[in-house]
Amino acid sequence: MTTDAIGLTPDVRGVGGMVSFRRKLTAGLQARGFRVSNDPADPGLAALLVIGGTRDLAGLRRARRRGVQVVQRLDGINWIHRRRRTGLRHFFRAETGNWILRTIRDRYADGIVYQSAFAKDWWERAYGPANRPDTIIHNAVDLAVYQPDGPGQRPADFFRLLLVEGSLQGGYETGLASAVELCQRIDNILTQNMVKLAVAGQAPSELRSRHDKVLTEIEWLGLVAPEKIPELDRSAHLLFSADLNPACPNAVIEALACGLPVAAFDTGALRELVGEQAGAVVPYGGDPWRLDPPAIDGLARAAIPVLENQPPFRAAARRRAETLFDLDRMVERYLDALLGTTP
Repeated sequence: MTTDAIGLTPDVRGVGGMVSFRRKLTAGLQARGFRVSNDPADPGLAALLVIGGTRDLAGLRRARRRGVQVVQRLDGINWIHRRRRTGLRHFFRAETGNWILRTIRDRYADGIVYQSAFAKDWWERAYGPANRPDTIIHNAVDLAVYQPDGPGQRPADFFRLLLVEGSLQGGYETGLASAVELCQRIDNILTQNMVKLAVAGQAPSELRSRHDKVLTEIEWLGLVAPEKIPELDRSAHLLFSADLNPACPNAVIEALACGLPVAAFDTGALRELVGEQAGAVVPYGGDPWRLDPPAIDGLARAAIPVLENQPPFRAAARRRAETLFDLDRMVERYLDALLGTTP
């Protein structure tokens, strides 16, 4: 039996970062002549990538016994539920997820891919080194699709601040609250033009109603199809990345590739991704791990030059993406991690 296949597990469906990554990596591997399998028991596997975690630990054990190289791709560690009440069901799901991730990292993986230097440091501070080969591979996008040119026009009579999240529930409501407050603070500083918030992501009606009373003219976009994201990014002046301590948020990488500058607090991997010239990344002003209130004024003041002088920031955003977030380069690096060589 020839080993010509690369396995990807679990077989996630729907929307979200894992689904997007799996789809992009599958296409890249197939374009290079590899067969991609969803089955850890596939006898033709040369290597198996665990995208985060899987409950099929027995399948990983059997794959390793057959000589299949098992590599784990790691994001961050579930933590919001330890600081904020998100419900008993969510708490146990998050803790179970952490246990599965750690068990695979410590016992079943032959190698580790961390999505950022921040993610690697986080895991090693929490659980110690894995004592396995590891590498850092940022997420990436097709730079021919996510690019500054194409449909999507920025408004001329106001500034559009964009927030893109899969879901604004389960402890992530604070990001929306920060976005609303950021718009208010920027409006208080601006002498001309106003800023309006556009929100892409799942937000319950009660949450929408609450913020509509605070900030008028919020544009609730709901879940936006992946193929519409480039147009959406090109229609905004600034992306606000609301995640606290994110490992490698796709929304930031997609925005930079489209030439959209990013405003964020300096938590997680955000400065690592955005750099110094592609937007505004400022100190949080408290302890994000304790969910202290952020220093919104500082971010609002840093965002003003980006809004009022777009061209250099937009050019720097695109350069950043071309340097760090090219999809072909990402696929090649995953092949190196999985097989030790790039064809």
